[in-house]
Amino acid sequence: MSKLSVAEKLSVLADAAKYDASCASSGARRRDSLGGKGVGSTTGAGICHAYAPDGRCISLLKILMTNYCMFDCAYCVNRISSNVRRARFTVEEIVALTIDFYKRNYIEGLFLSSGIIGSPDYTMETLARVAQRLREAHDFRGYIHLKTIPEADPRLIELAGRYADRLSINVELPSEQSLGALAPQKRMPTIRRSMAGLRLKIEDAHDARRKSRKAPLFAPAGQSTQMIVGADTASDVDILSSSARLYASYGLRRVYYSAFSPIPDSSSSLPSQAPPLTREHRLYQADWLLRYYEFSLDEVASATDRGMFDAAVDPKLAWALANPSHFPVDLNRAPRETLLRVPGLGVRAVDRLIQARRHTAIRLIDLDRITRSSRKLRPFIVTADWRPAADPNPALLREKLAGAPRQLDLFAA
Repeated sequence: MSKLSVAEKLSVLADAAKYDASCASSGARRRDSLGGKGVGSTTGAGICHAYAPDGRCISLLKILMTNYCMFDCAYCVNRISSNVRRARFTVEEIVALTIDFYKRNYIEGLFLSSGIIGSPDYTMETLARVAQRLREAHDFRGYIHLKTIPEADPRLIELAGRYADRLSINVELPSEQSLGALAPQKRMPTIRRSMAGLRLKIEDAHDARRKSRKAPLFAPAGQSTQMIVGADTASDVDILSSSARLYASYGLRRVYYSAFSPIPDSSSSLPSQAPPLTREHRLYQADWLLRYYEFSLDEVASATDRGMFDAAVDPKLAWALANPSHFPVDLNRAPRETLLRVPGLGVRAVDRLIQARRHTAIRLIDLDRITRSSRKLRPFIVTADWRPAADPNPALLREKLAGAPRQLDLFAA
């Protein structure tokens, strides 16, 4: 095989990285370049085509170190039995690309993953060396997210955490049974043990930093993971239940949901078609309800049809339609936890509404300044000048409010 140029490698390995969604930098510590020294700045954190806490969309160089892999996961295009074009970066090539792209103002950091080559230890050590070179040789202050190999020696993972802002370990599938069937070289207990070790190191480092600002950092933006949607028979509730356990057990910052993408020469055990992107989107919305809207898993699950979310309406609206006794809600009197359950009211809108009603009675016209979803709101609210018709028919209301399924901005208010 002829030797590939760096540009050709970038074409192969940037494309191969698109299947990994488990990257974001929200919560990263600011690494400002003091006194004009150092390269890059986290400044609120960000990821390629994702969002910072303040809503900015900023980019990272998102690549694989290599798409060679000794594992044979059925759902992965880079598996050892796959007939794809292979490439591999050296440590210095990745470092040079990152610095060059930053200086051209293309990126603000790096997301680096890899297939498993040689051994899990060798792969993890090489990934860590990239981050180490960027930090120590180039004084790089941008964001770094490294994929963690759960089978690697914990000491190598600890080394990676010294230089990376975030680490991620992909669980891939919601159950041990599915993982065993589709990824025979991966073990759920090993993945969970590695996640637990990361949580302890992150918490220990956080406690040490509270006592002394000179204490070393360890993955200050926490850890995340990815769940593939539609590669097995798991329902939406199965996937969400697994996510809820991961959040509770390992203190994850995010679970990312990635719709299964059919690959060439795939196993007969895999679906022949990708699930609709709306399914991935509904899982993100339901995940938001658990983490930011004070819903319980049982409440969210109760609004599904045999464990699957409605493609036509979002999970919060589905719950509201299934629980008409909770509505209408008086926007001038209801507590925050009740307001969060009103379809069309996001967290920011609720906080703005509470602030506004301290000074004036909320009327319909005020909602136009607070939210763009007043049409969806009206059947569920009472204001100083509005009260909906009594006992609306849930089926007719659903038909009226349901829109054509589309991929939405998850970070809008």
